[in-house]
Amino acid sequence: MSPSSRKPDTQLAHLGREPKNQHGAVNPPVYHASTILFEDVASLRAAKDVRMDRNAVTYGRAGTPTTMALQDSVAALEGGYGGIAVSSGLAAVTASIMALVQAGDHVLMTDSVYGPARAFCDSTLARFGVETTYYDPLIAGGIASLIKENTKIVFTESPGSQTFEVQDIPAIAEAAHAAGAAVLMDNTWGTPLYCKSFELGVDVSIHAGTKYIVGHSDAMLGMIVTNEAHYENVRRCVMSLGHSAAPDDVFLGLRGFRTLSVRLERHHKTGLALASWLQNRPEVARVMHPALPDDPGHALWKRDFSGACGLFGLVLHPVAQSALEAMLDHLELYGMGYSWGGFESLIIPTDPASIRTATEWNAQGPALRIHAGLEDIDDLIADLEAGFERLNRAVAAE
Repeated sequence: MSPSSRKPDTQLAHLGREPKNQHGAVNPPVYHASTILFEDVASLRAAKDVRMDRNAVTYGRAGTPTTMALQDSVAALEGGYGGIAVSSGLAAVTASIMALVQAGDHVLMTDSVYGPARAFCDSTLARFGVETTYYDPLIAGGIASLIKENTKIVFTESPGSQTFEVQDIPAIAEAAHAAGAAVLMDNTWGTPLYCKSFELGVDVSIHAGTKYIVGHSDAMLGMIVTNEAHYENVRRCVMSLGHSAAPDDVFLGLRGFRTLSVRLERHHKTGLALASWLQNRPEVARVMHPALPDDPGHALWKRDFSGACGLFGLVLHPVAQSALEAMLDHLELYGMGYSWGGFESLIIPTDPASIRTATEWNAQGPALRIHAGLEDIDDLIADLEAGFERLNRAVAAE
């Protein structure tokens, strides 16, 4: 049976492992390496010619066998040609974009994109003469009207950051490819397990491996997966920018990769249960979770995804900031911190209006983002229930 024909759970357990080449060790060892030694001048010179070979060990920054095990595993699971590990999710975003544009080019960027990616476009890309236009994430095939002769990239993120709109990636890809533009997708929410981005028409898929691939909130990691046509350009750009993932973080990514399926199954179940419970709370105006049957993006989510992670959003009815703080400040099980995808539950206030330019965010009440961790659902609900009681007492005391 070929590895590509195996079921995803089997792939997660076996990809990137070659015990017979590692003295029988189940897991690939961690290679701490900068300098790689060569036997003679001829092999030293030859190394320069094979540096783009993704299996060639030539210098620590270009990757070690540990790096290659993770890169190949993630790419195989998602259905891409090749994977590239970098030091963070943002590094994966910026390197992928820079690999495909030059001065005078144009980028179409979804208005629901991750905030630091927007900042990169508005600062660094603009300084280098690359124009960015933000578009409505729900534009679907209508994006054809925004594509210019110099449009090189259509960047997507589905569901969208903070607001969780599901994009029609196949329709966007069809329009982009007809005009010769590449489609990039931040697939961190869907993961290589729940969203097979290349089947949707994506050319370059991007992951903040810090989140679910690592899965334990203790390592920084970015993953880029490409189709064959874009692999060499992206890999060369990553090399020239000096990006590399630290060996111990790569090892933690491999370790997290093995349990991705069982963790995501729990995150999905708990997140959906929390979202459904929140829909029935009088304090909540709406919940933003595409796996909910009444969510506007549910049909597209059901078509393009095989599951959901634990991240979703909600909007409360208008309350004073002091009442919101009374709710959040004393939660016992939900931490307040940036990032997500670990074993722990998180909650933070969000401000989508501050990172929108092509579309309008007009919710009247405060928005929150929740990451449902691996705790017991009854305990998570009880903690939120106590938080709502504090919020209501603060509102009554005003």
